[in-house]
Amino acid sequence: MSAPPPGDAPFPPGVDVAEADDPTAAADVEARADALATGSDRGAEAVVGRWSSPGGRLLRTALALVAFFAVVAVLWEAFKWLAGDPWRLEGILGTSLSYEHFPPFRVLQATDLQLPHLWSIAEALAAPVQRSQETSLFTYLVGAAAYTLAEALIGFLLGSAIGIALASVFVHSRLAERALLPYVIASQTIPIVALAPIIVVSFGRGLTSVVIISTYLTFFPVTIAMVRGLRSPDPRALELMRSYAASRWAIYRKVRLPASIPYLFTALKIAAAASVVGAIIGEAPGGVKEGLGRALVNFNQQYITGPEKLWGTILVAALAGISFYVVVRIVEVLVLRDRGRQEA
Repeated sequence: MSAPPPGDAPFPPGVDVAEADDPTAAADVEARADALATGSDRGAEAVVGRWSSPGGRLLRTALALVAFFAVVAVLWEAFKWLAGDPWRLEGILGTSLSYEHFPPFRVLQATDLQLPHLWSIAEALAAPVQRSQETSLFTYLVGAAAYTLAEALIGFLLGSAIGIALASVFVHSRLAERALLPYVIASQTIPIVALAPIIVVSFGRGLTSVVIISTYLTFFPVTIAMVRGLRSPDPRALELMRSYAASRWAIYRKVRLPASIPYLFTALKIAAAASVVGAIIGEAPGGVKEGLGRALVNFNQQYITGPEKLWGTILVAALAGISFYVVVRIVEVLVLRDRGRQEA
C-alpha cells in the first residue's frame, strides 16, 4: 500500500485508502470534512460571536469607556503623587489608618489649586452647591446637563437634517456641489468661539442662538459623510436600477440611502459630541442660565476658592457628551444588527 502523496490530507479514521475511489467512501469523507468544518465554525463563533452580537458590541463600547476613565484616573493621581502638594489621608476604609505623602518633585500644574485630587472633586460634588442650599452640586449639575442636552438634541436634529439634505443635493447635482461645497468647508475654518457672539448679536439671547451654534457644529460632518455614503453603492447596482427605468427618487431610496447608513452613523457619533460642545459654548454669550455653559462661567469665577467645583462641572459636561454618543451608538447597533448577516 503506497503512502499518500505529500501535501494531501489523510483520510479520516476508518476509511481505507484502497476504497478512495468508491463513491460511498468518498461521500463519507466529504461528510466528515463538512462536519469538522462546521464544528470549527461553531467553535470560532463561541469565542468571537458574542462580541459580534449587538449586545457584545455595546459591551465593548462600555468597556472601552470604563478603561479610558480608569487610565485617566490613574495618570491623574500618578502625576499628583510624583509632583503635587503634600497630602494626608485619614481614616482609610473607616479604620484608624492614615497615610501621608510628600511628592519627590514639584510642578506648578500638579498643585491642588491647578489639579485637585479626584476624591476632592467627589467630595465637592456631594457637598451643597451653595452654603445656604441643600441641593448637592452633583444634583445641580445633572439638571444643568439635562437642559444642555435638550438644546444639543434640537441642534443635532436640525444639523443632521441640513447635512443629509445638502449631501443629497450635491450627489444629484455636480453644479451645486462645485458651487456650494467649498463654502461648506470654509465655514468650519471660523473659530466657533469668535462666531458665537456674532450669532448672539444677530439672533438675540436665548435658546435660538444656542441651537444655531449647535446646528452649525453638527451639519458639517453629516454633510461630508453622507456625500461619501450616497456615492458608495456598487455602480452595477445603479446601472441595474437605471436599466429598469427607475426614477432618481427610487434609486435614492432603495440603493443610495441604505448604502449610506454606516457612513451616516459614523458622522452622527461625531456630531453628537459636537452638538453638546456647541450648546455649552453658546450658553455663555447667549445668556442661558440653566445650562452647563453658565455653570462653567460661574465656577470659573470662583476657582480660587473652589477649584473642585469647576473640575466637577467639567467632568459632568464630559459625561453629558459621552452619554449622547452612547445613545447614538446604541441606535447604530440596533439599526445595523442584521447588516453583517445579510452581507454574509
